[in-house]
Amino acid sequence: MLVLFETAAGYAIFKVLDEQKLQQVDCLWKEFETPEKANKILKKVLKKVVAKEAHEQLAITDAKLGGVIREKLNLSCVHSPAVAELMRGIRNQMEGLITGLPPREISAMSLGLAHSLSRYKLKFSPDKVDTMIVQAISLLDDLDKELNNYIMRCREWYGWHFPELGKIITDNLAYCKSVRKIGDRTNVASTDLSELLPEEVEAEVKLAAEISMGTEVSEEDISNILHLCDQVIEISEYRAQLYDYLKNRMMAIAPNLTVMVGELVGARLISHAGSLLNLAKHPASTVQILGAEKALFRALKTRRDTPKYGLIYHASLVGQTTAKNKGKISRMLAAKTALAVRYDALGEDTNAEMGVENRAKLEARLRHLEEKGMRRISGSGKALARTDKYQHKSDIKVYDPSGDSTIPTVSRKRKMEEEEEDKPVEIKAKKIKTETPTEGEARLACDGLCLSNTTEKKKKKKKKKVKEEEGE
Repeated sequence: MLVLFETAAGYAIFKVLDEQKLQQVDCLWKEFETPEKANKILKKVLKKVVAKEAHEQLAITDAKLGGVIREKLNLSCVHSPAVAELMRGIRNQMEGLITGLPPREISAMSLGLAHSLSRYKLKFSPDKVDTMIVQAISLLDDLDKELNNYIMRCREWYGWHFPELGKIITDNLAYCKSVRKIGDRTNVASTDLSELLPEEVEAEVKLAAEISMGTEVSEEDISNILHLCDQVIEISEYRAQLYDYLKNRMMAIAPNLTVMVGELVGARLISHAGSLLNLAKHPASTVQILGAEKALFRALKTRRDTPKYGLIYHASLVGQTTAKNKGKISRMLAAKTALAVRYDALGEDTNAEMGVENRAKLEARLRHLEEKGMRRISGSGKALARTDKYQHKSDIKVYDPSGDSTIPTVSRKRKMEEEEEDKPVEIKAKKIKTETPTEGEARLACDGLCLSNTTEKKKKKKKKKVKEEEGE
């Protein structure tokens, strides 16, 4: 068996003298304790492999390289755990097995090879370097924090001198530019602010400067405030420039992701995952809650509902949805975003057709969800609820003067008599006797017969008693 060993200086080919040693993988390391033992196992082949040895197997460490060798040289290649252990032993005794290369030259070659591989990986695809995006979005967030602190400090500092200006001018950049141009509030009347403010706001500022309740400050204080305003203006301009740079880099590296969620949200997702390739490895459920890890673990710990969205909440599609449908839209958006990220990271095309198509589908689904609440509940639910046509009906009401007086015009007794007279007289219909008696009539007849029989019996008893008394 032949062994192809790769080093920083090149490839070395050895011949295995005792192939039975390869069957004992656990004890193979003992054969490479010294260079002498290693020479007993391997035979150095420094020239081209002769034809009589071409039929032997070639042990390699890289399976892809073995496939290329098999196609080009028609050599059968072997890759197994025994081969990996054999390579490890050769690496330990490489200085003794390979002659003509001192250790110093081998270490220098290893260092040069490492540098060359690093430069090759960086130059492999300069447009796909997402490190620039991670740094840019981190710097953009830091600039926002610093700008907020600087502007708040500037408003509080200058507010001691001219407090009314902060309420009149709400825009931070316009406020700093106005302060930079005004300086002391006594200069407002002679300062032209038409380039910065509208005419109405400018007139209001000049009127407020005349009746301002602020304190007087020294020239040194004003100079420090103006220097702070210069810093705010410069940082704001640099932030706008950085945002344009980030937008261009996102469209070059991840165009489909940018179309789906926007530049800032896409850059924050890449920064949170570490790189575009790491983000592509995440499933859609992880992309959905990326950035809400604390809330997720807290919900799992307390056995409550898990969060529905993380950084993806700031996407425009989720923002324009009602609170009821935010969870559904965020889930669908995360699924399409995961596909877009994988297409950007692993695909060869650099167009954004896939992102545009998926975003159109999501917008159609969003419209369907929003219109669903306006449809009828009954029926198929496909037809919109119909409203009756409005018809104006003008009813003219006449004034009733009877409600003006509480005294009744007619007496109560007379009113009752009139009501009785007005009632129609009910005429009772006569009952027509029929030959067949009803059940009630038959029962009454039976009762009458029983009564007549009892009265006759009583009369007979009385007559009998009377006769007995007369006979006595």
